[in-house]
Amino acid sequence: MGGGGESAEAQFRSLATYLKGHDPARLEEMRFRVANPTASLYNNRTQMLAALEFACLDILGQAWGVPVHAVLGGKLRDRVPFASYCFWRYGGEDGGEGEVRTADQLVAYAREAKRKHGFTSHKLKAGVFPPDYELEAFRALAKTFPADGVRIDPNGAWSTEQAIRFGQAIEDLRNDYLEDPVYGLNGMRRVRQMVRVPLATNTVVVNFEQLAANVLDVGVDVILLDTTFWGGIRPCIKAAGVCETFQLGVAVHSSGELGVQLATMLHLGAVIPNLSYAADAHYHHLTDDVIEGGLMPYRDGSIAIPDKPGLGVKLDREKLRRYRELYKELGNYPYDQDPLRPGWAPIIPNDRWADPRDERRPSLDGARASSFGCFGWWRH
Repeated sequence: MGGGGESAEAQFRSLATYLKGHDPARLEEMRFRVANPTASLYNNRTQMLAALEFACLDILGQAWGVPVHAVLGGKLRDRVPFASYCFWRYGGEDGGEGEVRTADQLVAYAREAKRKHGFTSHKLKAGVFPPDYELEAFRALAKTFPADGVRIDPNGAWSTEQAIRFGQAIEDLRNDYLEDPVYGLNGMRRVRQMVRVPLATNTVVVNFEQLAANVLDVGVDVILLDTTFWGGIRPCIKAAGVCETFQLGVAVHSSGELGVQLATMLHLGAVIPNLSYAADAHYHHLTDDVIEGGLMPYRDGSIAIPDKPGLGVKLDREKLRRYRELYKELGNYPYDQDPLRPGWAPIIPNDRWADPRDERRPSLDGARASSFGCFGWWRH
């Protein structure tokens, strides 16, 4: 929950008194019980509500013998397209395998991802190295795939002035959008006035108050809906309806999913008519999943929408047990920290960039692997 690293078991156990005896079909009642807007000022439970909604929709679909997309209005497509998701990555201890630190390594990684999965859109998670270095790498990526869409996301790390300069320097590319170049709606509005590339966000429009503010004074062109950040699939559908009314683009955000959340993303993508872009997913980085049958397969850059009752996936209880024991053994991990820069923390706008000439590799503990992405290093 919340981007990784921490167990939410205790928080979910604390909700038992709210949920015992509750009818899973009364989802709106559950929303106000668990995440009442006023109470949520003190105990923001939006992502917990999302997990509960997923479970309730799965129960309803299985009870009624229909997939969740049928519960939500019926699917409009059979498959959801996805983008490749490219990170700056430390190499492994033995030989540096998997390292992505240079433009050539980035292009090689994207080539292999396209060969293996068929992606026709490519995303770079940026905001790690100095902007000019990442600009050169991003342009190399776009040049390699001239017929494919590209998108870049520095996680709000740039100043408004840096974002304007970067955005103007990529206007000639086949951009899907420029995601969160700065943090805050006012900064996004300033960038949007100066850059001819659609702006997208999954950080500054993540609830209906912010969506209303964006509609009244547009700073973001594409809303990246996240089934956890918004509190479930149904709120995302509601938000997509608002975006349809005001002609804002919609895509699906990835917050580091396993098979259950990926299924919710697929059902969301199935039912919204205005899915404007390929969805994001970390999923192709995984080597295993906790659902029966293992990883869902990609074909031509897309994944089939489940048609079995409920979410269409089932937990592999043995795998879940094994990975739970591994988590207990390894403990929490520093999702937003760089293992080779002790005490480092980013600021916004950032000026504490990683050094692309640094060839060091972190020591990996057990099953840990590492990457520079998401304001630091990211474990797959």
